[in-house]
Amino acid sequence: MKDTYIFGIHPVMEAFQGDKEVDKLLIQSGLRNENIQNIIREAKRQNVYVQFVPIEKLNRISRKNHQGIIAIMSLVEYQLIENILPLIYERGETPFILILDRITDIRNIGAISRTAECTGVHAIVVPAQNSAKINAEAVKSSAGAILRVPIARSFNLKEDLKYLKEAGLQIIGVSEKTDIDYTKNDYCLPTALIMGSEENGVSEEYLKLCDSYAKIPMVGEISSLNVSAATAVVLYEALKQKLHQ
Repeated sequence: MKDTYIFGIHPVMEAFQGDKEVDKLLIQSGLRNENIQNIIREAKRQNVYVQFVPIEKLNRISRKNHQGIIAIMSLVEYQLIENILPLIYERGETPFILILDRITDIRNIGAISRTAECTGVHAIVVPAQNSAKINAEAVKSSAGAILRVPIARSFNLKEDLKYLKEAGLQIIGVSEKTDIDYTKNDYCLPTALIMGSEENGVSEEYLKLCDSYAKIPMVGEISSLNVSAATAVVLYEALKQKLHQ
């Protein structure tokens, strides 16, 4: 599977003005005409990452007349969590939402999505900034699961967490900074589970909003699991509880 690209000034602008999901914008270094500036402003308005690159890189992607600009399109249709949650409740199901905080390795995103699909996660929430973009590599590493689980893009994760709490979900942060064993939480309740980056864990501002915490015990010399493995441990505990309730 290959990433989808749109090239040329007018096609790229039309993509931004339409309902297309642009993941990243590549612009030839030093190119600063009015049309390019307008596209850059629109990209920033939509929180799309803009990267200035040598023309050689653009030529490697496309030898056609790209006019110094190529938009890398998303392979998934991002949604908003406030549009997803009501549908879960309407189906009479108990929401289980997975939130990924600052996870930037695309292979981890793919592996986590595969486990999420296998364990019945209703939606995955990823921040618009400081998160790996979902590209062909993510789809491949997820064995296609990432196309089956709704992906919600958050432009303000703190506000989205507050929204989830107000909607009746308990927020559980997986963290080494707690003494609560991950098996002690009741995952049969409406739940939003937050997983943080391997380097920094869940952000402090999000931990403060949590209703409970979860720690995976360790007995080896290595202090932590890979984030996709840690996510799998907790998600399968949640699935086990639901299957035996």
